[in-house]
Amino acid sequence: MKINEYIESGILEAYVLGSASEAETRELLYLKAKHPQIQDALLHLEIDMERIAEHMAITPPPDTWLKIEDRLNELAETPDYDAMPIRRSPNRKGGNHRKSGQFIEVDASSSHMRVHKIWRWLFIGVFILGKVFLGFAIYFYLENRQLKEEVSKLKTQLEKYEKQKELRN
Repeated sequence: MKINEYIESGILEAYVLGSASEAETRELLYLKAKHPQIQDALLHLEIDMERIAEHMAITPPPDTWLKIEDRLNELAETPDYDAMPIRRSPNRKGGNHRKSGQFIEVDASSSHMRVHKIWRWLFIGVFILGKVFLGFAIYFYLENRQLKEEVSKLKTQLEKYEKQKELRN
């Protein structure tokens, strides 16, 4: 086996990304110990992956670490996590909230609400059915109006017929 072909085969990339099989990992570690070219290629690949990760990294908001640290300190001071009290939101007063009247405060940065996929399809179905029923309502309204016009025409014809009948008698 040629070392350059082995290096270019993609096994090194799979190993660095953690997707190599156990057999491939054992083989790579064995060959890495025997051949310095593989060790150098692996080192360069790891450095390249770190550069890519640094380049694509997203900086978190500046107060994120303070929130994490505060939460960790709170958990460290609480001996039993299950016994930790639930805090009331300062902007809600009173109200009947479940059994204890307490709820968990959630800080949401988005104004959008997530809906389960089943409910999305249900809402779409209800919307389409509403449009279908609206179409039927318009159709039957127009049919009813047309029939009323025909009935009024027939009434006028009947009245004319009855007047002619009375004149003949």
